[in-house]
Amino acid sequence: MTIGIPLKLLYEGLGHIVTIEMKSGDLYRGTLGHVEDNMNCMLEHVNATMKDGKPVSLEQCYLRGSQIRFCIFPDMLKNAPMFKLAANAKNRASILGAAGNKKAFATRSVSRGASRGRPGRGASGHNH
Repeated sequence: MTIGIPLKLLYEGLGHIVTIEMKSGDLYRGTLGHVEDNMNCMLEHVNATMKDGKPVSLEQCYLRGSQIRFCIFPDMLKNAPMFKLAANAKNRASILGAAGNKKAFATRSVSRGASRGRPGRGASGHNH
């Protein structure tokens, strides 16, 4: 199983200050200390704002990945090498995709011509 870009971004954010909004509406801002493959996150030195606006200070907190709505990362992560690698892979895929489409088109146009296979394999059933 390959990990996707959101999970790669979480791993790149380790040690940086991030803001995470939960599905409940609570906001957590702190240093990203640990990330798991299911997107569970551990934040340190946390300033939390509950959905009712009440501020809370926590030394550590553990956030369940399935309950995260979105994350805000430092702007410096825009230049992370993983985005360049992902862009290069996407460009290669689009180039291969275009070539693959031409091949599929050529195959379709050939198959509409005269039959090259054994007799009796055409659309009308048996050719005698």
